[in-house]
Amino acid sequence: MHIDIIAAIPDLVREPLQHSIVGRAQDDGHVSITVHSLHDFGVGKHRQIDDYPFGGGAGMVLKPEPLVRAIEACQPDGNADAVVYLTPDGTPLKQTHANQLSMHEHLILVAGHYKGIDQRVRDHFITHELSIGDYVLSGGELPALVLVDAVVRLVPGVLGDASSALTDSFQDGLLDAPAYTRPAVFRGHEVPSVLRSGNHARIEAWHDEQRLEKTRTRRPDLLNNDTEAPPSTSEASASSTD
Repeated sequence: MHIDIIAAIPDLVREPLQHSIVGRAQDDGHVSITVHSLHDFGVGKHRQIDDYPFGGGAGMVLKPEPLVRAIEACQPDGNADAVVYLTPDGTPLKQTHANQLSMHEHLILVAGHYKGIDQRVRDHFITHELSIGDYVLSGGELPALVLVDAVVRLVPGVLGDASSALTDSFQDGLLDAPAYTRPAVFRGHEVPSVLRSGNHARIEAWHDEQRLEKTRTRRPDLLNNDTEAPPSTSEASASSTD
């Protein structure tokens, strides 16, 4: 898999990508990631990337020319599988989205900034719009990192134990069960005896019960959710809050 990230502040993105699972995935050749500075595609001698919004109002909007140049430079043959815009008014990111995006060969991530990007770019050059939550950050660089981490760990070969990702929270719509490790007794608090029983059938049943109860208590909304596909721009909100 190859991932291109287009960002107004690329240094916010580069360093974190060198560490942990994402860093090892690149070192091992499972994934390649290129971070592009939007300023390299800016307009005029000052490489301008933003301008005042038509109709007035506070804030600045990322211009269409630099964004489209950057997107096209990342896919000279127009062959990217998805061009994902990270924005607060996108469709909320779910595990199902990460699962499906992880099966693609080439992703382009566009990190929003300021008051967002020109709507014409969203309408005609973005294929997916995602949000990591109902709050506003200074830019889309951190959400891009969140999406990269969620997707890369699912790429075959990245995790040493492939079954680990399959048992994560949300993979089947439920939260994960409580986890315990040594010592068996810590300051008077014991690990549940079933987990020390060696009876795998009982342990599996305990995990299932705990997952269902945890989900019912903490996230009852998940028990009513249907499986979702990655959101296209036709499904995403058309508002421009960023």
